[in-house]
Amino acid sequence: MERLSLTKLPASVAGPTYDRAALRPGIVHIGLDAFHRAHQAVYTQRALSKDFGAWGIVAVNLRSAEPVEALQAQDGLYSVVVRGSAGDTAEVIGATVDWVCAATDRQKVLDYLADASIRVVTLTVSEKAYGLHPATGGLDLGHPAVAADLAHPHAPTGVLGFLVEGLALRRSKGIPAYTVLCCDNLPSNGRIVRRLVLEMAERRDPDLARWIADNGAFPCSMVDRIVPAATDATRSLAGALLGVEDRLALETEPFLQWVIEDNFVSGRPAWEAGGAIFASHVEPYEKMKLRLLNGSHTLIAHLGLLNGLEYVRDVMAVPELVDQVHRHMEAVVPTLDPVPGIDLDQYQRQLIERFANKAIAHRNIQIAMDCSQKLPQRIFAAAVETLAAGGNAAEFAHVVALWITVVRKRMDCDDPRREEILAAARTVDPADPSASFFAINGLFPPELVAARAWRDLVNGEL
Repeated sequence: MERLSLTKLPASVAGPTYDRAALRPGIVHIGLDAFHRAHQAVYTQRALSKDFGAWGIVAVNLRSAEPVEALQAQDGLYSVVVRGSAGDTAEVIGATVDWVCAATDRQKVLDYLADASIRVVTLTVSEKAYGLHPATGGLDLGHPAVAADLAHPHAPTGVLGFLVEGLALRRSKGIPAYTVLCCDNLPSNGRIVRRLVLEMAERRDPDLARWIADNGAFPCSMVDRIVPAATDATRSLAGALLGVEDRLALETEPFLQWVIEDNFVSGRPAWEAGGAIFASHVEPYEKMKLRLLNGSHTLIAHLGLLNGLEYVRDVMAVPELVDQVHRHMEAVVPTLDPVPGIDLDQYQRQLIERFANKAIAHRNIQIAMDCSQKLPQRIFAAAVETLAAGGNAAEFAHVVALWITVVRKRMDCDDPRREEILAAARTVDPADPSASFFAINGLFPPELVAARAWRDLVNGEL
C-alpha cells in the first residue's frame, strides 16, 4: 500500500486547508505522544485553517527517537480516526513542521527554544516527568532528571531543565520569554509548572528566576479527549479510510475540549477558531475533569483489572459496575466549584456515554499506570474535602481499596514508585491491612492518614 500524502486523499477525508509549504515554526511541543497529536495538534490545524500564521509545531520527544523517526518518514503527516455512533471519519493533520529527539539532538531543541520565532511551548510529558515532590509540592531533588539538570544546567535532559535553559538563552540574547502552556493532568497545572521552573532557575541563578517571573507566562489549561493506544487494528482502519498506509494513525472519540487561561506574553494561535474556550479561571473546569472524568476512569480501570475486563467499554457493559461509576460521580459533585457554561448533570451523562463507546478500545491497564501520581488529585483531594465538610467519603475509600487490592492481586504495577508500592503490598497487618500503603512517604495527605474512620472504610474492603 502507498504511504500517506496530501495529494491522494479521498474526498471524504479532511486535511490541511492552508499552505503547508508556507507554514513556519511558532510552537515547540515537548512530549510527542498520541494525546498531543489527537488534541493540541488538531486544534492548531483548525486554528491555522481559520487564521493562518507562523504557528507550526516543532514536536520534541525527550527520550525515544522512534516516534520522531516515524513522523519524519511521513513528512509530519498522520491521520486521526474519529470513532462514534455515526461511524468512522478520518482527518489528516499537517500542523507539525519539524520533529526532534532531545536525547540524540539536544542542541537542536535548545536552538529552537532560543529562537525568537518560538513564542509558545506546550507540554504533554505526563505527571511524573515534572519532578514534583509529593509532600512539599516543590522540586523533588531526588528525581533523576531534576538532579541531572541541576548538576548540568547547560546540558538538560528533563522537561524543566529544557524550559529553564531555553529561557536563560533567550535572556542572554535579549529575546522575550516564551509562554509555557502545560497540558498535563495536574491541578492548577500552569501554577505548578511556574513554581517548579522558578525553583530550578533560583537554584541556578536568582537573577534568571526573577527575569522569568517578570517576563514569562504559565497559563493553566484543561484538556479532554480519550485517545487509546494505537493498534494494528487502528492502522488497518485508517488504511481503509485513507486508501494509503499510515503507520502513525490514531483513533479517538468525537468529543474534544480545551479550556485555556488567556495569559500569553508573545501571542498565540487562534485556538478558539478550533473550538477552544478561553477563560480567566480554568480551575473549576480542571477540577471537574480531574475528579469526574479522570477519577471515574481510575475507578473503572481497577474494576476492570479486578474482574478480568480488558477495556473501559467492557466495564461499562456490566450494569452493577456502571452503578458504581454513577455513585462515584454523585460523591464527586458536592466537591466541585460552579463551572461556567457547564450543566453537571448533562456532563455526567455525556461521560457515561463516552466511557461506553463500543468503538473505542481504551485498555484499563493503560489507565491504571502511574497511580501514585494520579490518585492525589483525582481521589485524595475530593476525599479530604468531603471529610472536612462532614461526609464519610466512602466512595473515595472504595477506589483506594480497589487500587490496593489490584496491586496485591497482581503483585505488579507500572508506577514511578513501583518498589515502594510493591513493598507495601507484601506487608499486611491483619488488624490494619492498608497501613503499609498509608505509610508510603508523602503519598497520602496527612488528613487522610490521620482519619482513622476513613482508613477503616478502606480496610473494610481489603
